Amino acid sequence: MTKRHVELPPEVQARIDQAVAFADRRLSSDDPTGAVVGELLAELHGDRRAYERYLAGRSQAPLERARAASYDPRNALTESEHWAEQELQELREAKYLNYLWRGFDGSPLANNIAFALPFRRLLASHLFAEVGEDVRLFGGIKIQCGHNIVMGDNVVVHNDVLLDDRGELVIGDRVSIADRSHLHTHSHDVVDQSDVTNYRTVVDDDARLGYDSMVNAGCRVGTNAMVGAGAMVRGDVPDHHIAVGAPAESVKVKPGWETVAHEPGPLENRAAERQLDDDLTGEFEAVDEFGRDLTPPGRSDSNAD
Repeated sequence: MTKRHVELPPEVQARIDQAVAFADRRLSSDDPTGAVVGELLAELHGDRRAYERYLAGRSQAPLERARAASYDPRNALTESEHWAEQELQELREAKYLNYLWRGFDGSPLANNIAFALPFRRLLASHLFAEVGEDVRLFGGIKIQCGHNIVMGDNVVVHNDVLLDDRGELVIGDRVSIADRSHLHTHSHDVVDQSDVTNYRTVVDDDARLGYDSMVNAGCRVGTNAMVGAGAMVRGDVPDHHIAVGAPAESVKVKPGWETVAHEPGPLENRAAERQLDDDLTGEFEAVDEFGRDLTPPGRSDSNAD
């Protein structure tokens, strides 16, 4: 695809560069990350005065006070905080930055890609375990934790993509992920939904994921491989192969790579090799959010094993 080169007027670009550099300095400072995130979100949403009134303890209408308080992620709960297998301190720090990511997407500046792309690159550099150069991260990307993502150079992640990193998510160089794709790193037992297994999911260099595709936990999409639109990947896609369908199968090898690739066919499921050991540490209260009776017919709790 050929693209037109477009630039903003120099004075406009300079203002954007200054704003992104300011956010980087604040996030790199010794100030508590939660407090910095609250400050930045209030600025991004044009609500600084209400936030300052909240910080000063001044009288506010109930909804204004609740809104102002919510800019500080320490006053909010997120889904990932319930996951006991995550290391608590890393998860808490990631929560603050992930909260800023999602809050930014709801701000007017998120619609201006001249600001949004460098701002999300900045957030990724503070949030991800590793992130390369020149990544392009578009709107509506949902990140489960953030600190379990490794991302290479020149990666493009389009709109409304799910990057589930409850396990570990490794994305290589020059990967393209189309809109509404889902990449998973954890799965639930089919009987006991509260029994979760985490995996390492890998998308290797130069791979492409088509619109609305899904990669199951523990799968690998190989180097230069392509996953078709709407495909459901439940096994490993070999290097240079094109996989389509639900469940996905390899239907052909990319032209020119036939001599170095395997024959097309069903995908081999090797997720067990990428299963992570989740040793729960620390004290926490186990929660069964469903309270289901999982005893099969004709069996009692005493002989369920």
